Amino acid sequence: MSTEKKRSVAESRTDGTTAPRPKDAATLILYRQSRNKIEILMGERSARHSFMPNTYVFPGGRVDASDSRIPAAKKLREDVLARLIRGGASPARAHALAIAAIRETFEETGLRLAASHSGPKRSRVQVWNEFGSLTCGPDLSKLDYIARAVTPPARKKRFNTRFFVADAETLEGDLKGSGELLDLKWVTMREALDLDIPLITERVLGYADTFLKNKPDPIASVPVPMFQMRHGKRVFSEE
Repeated sequence: MSTEKKRSVAESRTDGTTAPRPKDAATLILYRQSRNKIEILMGERSARHSFMPNTYVFPGGRVDASDSRIPAAKKLREDVLARLIRGGASPARAHALAIAAIRETFEETGLRLAASHSGPKRSRVQVWNEFGSLTCGPDLSKLDYIARAVTPPARKKRFNTRFFVADAETLEGDLKGSGELLDLKWVTMREALDLDIPLITERVLGYADTFLKNKPDPIASVPVPMFQMRHGKRVFSEE
């Protein structure tokens, strides 16, 4: 277990109680070029959510137990895998995180990051049959990994979230909401800042803007921005 993860398990709140251990989660920032501007896809979390209700976020959510067992049509690129491992994820966990990002995006938006595969078969997990498991599977090779954030200890629900980005030009399917994310829309970076967004989303928007404008190649050696709370203070570091 990495040093950062050991810390996260034993974190304490200001009232002396032990904070819940963050659950792994993954988010996917979809972007597209619109004339001379980059647009990203965001949606509003419904009021029934206990975690950040009525705020605009990127598609994403918690890693499911089955995500580690879902085969990919194309695997993570080695440079992306190296960045995830450097942040404490095992190769198997890195796979599960990437699968979760694609699955959650499909569930919330109807959009698929997919590639055809050989040996088609039905999945035991229904969402992948809806995804199209007989003809295609998740394409992890189109993902870049740009940031990580851990929910502060004071929150009832905590997540250790990895933020991925992918070009919307490679997507399949029609944009449609599932009820989890409302008012799905493409917005510029500037327009996104005018929405009701969490602090960490605002920070990640800055990371995404810098990444998409510079597109480092290869990215394996480029530090990954990391956000967490330590001793009641926001800490932004790199890993």
